[in-house]
Amino acid sequence: QAQLVESGGGLVQAGGSLRLSCAASGDTFSRRPMGWFRQAPGKEREFVAGLNWRTGGTSYADSVRGRFTTYRDNATNTLYLEMGGLKTEDTAVYYCAAGVLGALLGVSTRSRARNYPVWGQGTQVTVSS
Repeated sequence: QAQLVESGGGLVQAGGSLRLSCAASGDTFSRRPMGWFRQAPGKEREFVAGLNWRTGGTSYADSVRGRFTTYRDNATNTLYLEMGGLKTEDTAVYYCAAGVLGALLGVSTRSRARNYPVWGQGTQVTVSS
């Protein structure tokens, strides 16, 4: 059974950096679209970043573009989210998600949570001022 496990969250000061990892197991994740989402207290889950499995192309939410970078290591089945220039408003639980095997999600569809049937348990990121 396909599983995703996030790690790397923690407490960081504003302006700092963190790298989140998402370890995939039980499936061929190299051929699945991957995404990062986050959910802050009292808010809906929102798209952060997405990655096309075939081209390696990435897309980002406007709020994180230029500060966050996502990439994958197919050899280790791990997805990463490098976060820099962190702001207090980046505080949230961060989730990685995997789409349907072989699916090709465009820039618009990549941001929709319903296109990702497999989710990790989340990792907390807290940015202090």
